[in-house]
Amino acid sequence: MVRTIIATPAALLLIVLMAIGSIAMWLVVPILWLWLGSKLSQGSQPSLGPYVLVLVGIPVTMVVVGKLLSTLNRAYSAVTGRSSTVRVTPPWRKSLRGERDSGHQATVLDIVMIISVSIALAAFGVWFFAFAGSSLPS
Repeated sequence: MVRTIIATPAALLLIVLMAIGSIAMWLVVPILWLWLGSKLSQGSQPSLGPYVLVLVGIPVTMVVVGKLLSTLNRAYSAVTGRSSTVRVTPPWRKSLRGERDSGHQATVLDIVMIISVSIALAAFGVWFFAFAGSSLPS
């Protein structure tokens, strides 16, 4: 299975780029926008501008990174010769007998995104419980 996924060095490079891009989507993009918003807020009186910038900037940047990841996935399917089409069976066409086939063939990007979301959630949990500290007065 691994040998068919990583057929060439170019395919391995594309998988590494997808992994870096997906981790950047969940970790680097929000941290970058929060940092930028904190630098734009001046003084102790908060204004609405930095908050709006962060609330708009994070989703827009995530969409751009998602489009780039989709492009990398298409390039991976072109390099390996595998089809990037996905077979999905609508719920109203599924058998009521409980067949096991989900109708969805996972792509490499699906697997990379699941792993990156798991890493991002684990990193957030470690930060929250170990490094964030309490905001309650002591």
